[in-house]
Amino acid sequence: MAMKTTLTDRYVAAAMRTVPEAQRADLSAELRGSIDDQVESRIAEGEPRDTAERAVLTDLGDPDTLAAGYTDRPLWLIGPRYYLTWWRLLKLLWAIVPACAAFGVALGQTLSGAGVGTIIGNVVSVTLSVIVHIAFWTTLVFFIVERSERGTDAGVVKDWTPDDLPELKDRGAGLSDLVASLIFLAIAAGAILWDHFVGVVYSAPEGWMPFLSPALWPWWIGALFVLMVLEALLAISVHAKGGWNMGSATVNLFLNLVIAGGALWLLSQQLLVNPALFPTLVPEDAGTVTAVVTTVFGFGVIAIAAWDSVDAYLKAYRAR
Repeated sequence: MAMKTTLTDRYVAAAMRTVPEAQRADLSAELRGSIDDQVESRIAEGEPRDTAERAVLTDLGDPDTLAAGYTDRPLWLIGPRYYLTWWRLLKLLWAIVPACAAFGVALGQTLSGAGVGTIIGNVVSVTLSVIVHIAFWTTLVFFIVERSERGTDAGVVKDWTPDDLPELKDRGAGLSDLVASLIFLAIAAGAILWDHFVGVVYSAPEGWMPFLSPALWPWWIGALFVLMVLEALLAISVHAKGGWNMGSATVNLFLNLVIAGGALWLLSQQLLVNPALFPTLVPEDAGTVTAVVTTVFGFGVIAIAAWDSVDAYLKAYRAR
């Protein structure tokens, strides 16, 4: 005939399931003794045994939680010791790796001649996959470190000091920012003029050749110069107001969309790059080189416009 088990027997057995075998006998005896003492104390106060036993076990709570306390085993995925380091690293990786992966996939798919729908589908799929993998593997590494150390410090997190305080973020309103923006626009305008009137690529016997198509003059280049003047006025306005705001960031986004959109349309129509350039430089592979340069140039335009727009909105957000 099987021996009847009590609630205490079942509780002790449940608590000892996750305890290392070497500690099991001692902890089992300690736990059982503690339960018996509390039960007897309640009985002495007049409670029935069954009621007293149930009340004591209820107060002790989940046996797995109790066992985790005995063995100093954390019941969280990433505990407070490593949480901030884990979260900061995760945010940094999420800010860099998915964008690089998406850019690389889009560039590779475009160079291989894939359609727009295929490119978008692959970029979305790869980006989501990268985000999930970064979260999983980063968390797994910290999980292993935390569980392996058994309460000791792995040296991953250093003691905080005031030297760790972040510098105040630049709002992009300083005189140096204004000067840098104006100088950049002046250099860009000078480079466009030099390209047209002098040329930037030399090929014998033709001599110096422009990179941009001569057909862009005067209307397309004139429109670009107007947009560059608007960019300069925007930089002056931001400096005068003491920083970016959502309005100026939106104007900046609009200018970037106009410039990038125009450049991409011209690239798609093969009107941006001098059509005589690559047939003169590499007559045997002109088509391939043109396709590669056009694709890379287009992605560069998108990347610069996106970075400049996001940067402006971030500065506007920090200035609020």
